[in-house]
Amino acid sequence: MPAEPFNLLTAAWLPVRRRSGRLDLIRPAQITESLDDDPVLETAWPRPDFRIATIEFLIGLLATFAPSADEDAWEGWWQDAPGPEVLEAAFRPYAHAFALDGDGPRFLQDFDTLDGDPNPAGTLLIEAPGANTLRNNADLLVKRGRVNVLSRAAAAMALFTLQTYAPSGGAGHRVGLRGGGPLTTLILPRSNDGAPAPLWRTLWAHVRPSKPVSLAALPHVLPWLARTPTSEKNRTAIGAGLLPGHVFWSMPRRIRLVFEANPAGRPCDLTGVLDRVTVIGWQTRPYGLFYQDWSPPHPLSPRYRQKKTDPWLPVHGQPAGIGYRDWVGVVVSADDGTREPAEAVTWFRRNCPRADRPAGIRLLAAGYDMDNMKARGFVESEMPLPPPLDNSRAEALDDRIRRLVRAAGITDSLLRGAVRAALFSPGTKIDAAGASLLLAVRERFWRDAESAFYARLRAVVAEIEADPDPPIEPLTRPWLKDLRSTALAGFDAAAPLDPDQYRERGGDRPEQPVVRARGFLSAAFNGFGSGGRELFIMLGLSVPEPAQPGRKKARSGA
Repeated sequence: MPAEPFNLLTAAWLPVRRRSGRLDLIRPAQITESLDDDPVLETAWPRPDFRIATIEFLIGLLATFAPSADEDAWEGWWQDAPGPEVLEAAFRPYAHAFALDGDGPRFLQDFDTLDGDPNPAGTLLIEAPGANTLRNNADLLVKRGRVNVLSRAAAAMALFTLQTYAPSGGAGHRVGLRGGGPLTTLILPRSNDGAPAPLWRTLWAHVRPSKPVSLAALPHVLPWLARTPTSEKNRTAIGAGLLPGHVFWSMPRRIRLVFEANPAGRPCDLTGVLDRVTVIGWQTRPYGLFYQDWSPPHPLSPRYRQKKTDPWLPVHGQPAGIGYRDWVGVVVSADDGTREPAEAVTWFRRNCPRADRPAGIRLLAAGYDMDNMKARGFVESEMPLPPPLDNSRAEALDDRIRRLVRAAGITDSLLRGAVRAALFSPGTKIDAAGASLLLAVRERFWRDAESAFYARLRAVVAEIEADPDPPIEPLTRPWLKDLRSTALAGFDAAAPLDPDQYRERGGDRPEQPVVRARGFLSAAFNGFGSGGRELFIMLGLSVPEPAQPGRKKARSGA
């Protein structure tokens, strides 16, 4: 063991990239160093999950130990960031709680010593094959044995990433506070010239005014400072008196890292860094903190519920990532009370200083795409974030966003229904190939309509900035035209009018299902049919009256 513990608040261990392109290792308090000439722009781990987790770690430090007292103080640090010495002073009283090794409490590790054979160091990584996979020799895509030694810096971030995003780990190995593989949404401010802002502003954008945690309350926020309240027999055990600030420091897994001196100078298998002490494994025990009944929301994750009476659940990562089709619930709340953006996103949109709004703000959505215990990938999506506006304009803007996105969702359903009617006989069970085709139709539609959506969004923002409550139709009718052209182009690509292709249907006019399906789809964009009526109502357009059936002529000479 090292003579002096490796401390995450006092050691220079965080890899970052500065505006000049220079890579650096810094202490957390140095995040505001050289802001005027060479600021830190981003974290520089070789893994995307570590990069996002590091941002969460730094936001957690600021929110827990150095928040602003009120909104005026928040804006003061937004415009004129505190120097490293100010942050050092704010963090110093809590440094004893952030030792990674040593004889006392260890960062994010069980208070008690754990016995038993250690797991390999590489299995700290979420995508590492599990014990059952290794026993069955089924680690075909993610191979065992690639990471055997970790520097203490890499091990600290692997540990934080696992505890923060922990998926199901088998019997008694608890999932994270937000469930396995939660979606994290992060605001990305821009500088006045439109370039990415210093990382400090990204961090501070997510830190709402509050009071720093007191030293007396520290064990109720940082669970590794006390014995773990275990959760055998599925007993909910989230710890007596845990405070809301604990959301940044959840510890579902009982883990102790195994350290070893490194006289041979073996580099870290992840980063290549030489550390005089390395992590070669970790011990674990089941039944750690069980967050099933934890209620405070995580400020960085959007949430949803099936009904207004159901408990809230965090949104998780998806294979296709997050895009504008997910804006209801990621950017704006659903008007039926079933989806909410992350609290940090909602707060920032209301409180961003007006002088910074024209520079443009973006939103990053990132997280693991999990299949139960299996990590299928780490997905990231970046998109524009609508500018903050005053309350009346913000409500009007959010209403228009909901209408645009939901109209696209209705169109997506109409398009896939039309393609299905064109290519498959009524009652036909869709096989895997057919399901894949319909999924491709859907993905193409949303992709092809994306640029038009953002163009309409810019037009909506401009109208609402000029008039807090502009009429709906001039804003939504151009979107209807965009949806129509995109949907019909997608239909024609998926179901081209080719009689030979449909000969197997039989009959003299094998192309009729295609013609009929396209006709119904086209009619919907004129407001006809149940789907067309729903589309027009969503866009605030007048629904055309249904045609009245004409009277049949009586036969003469009857």
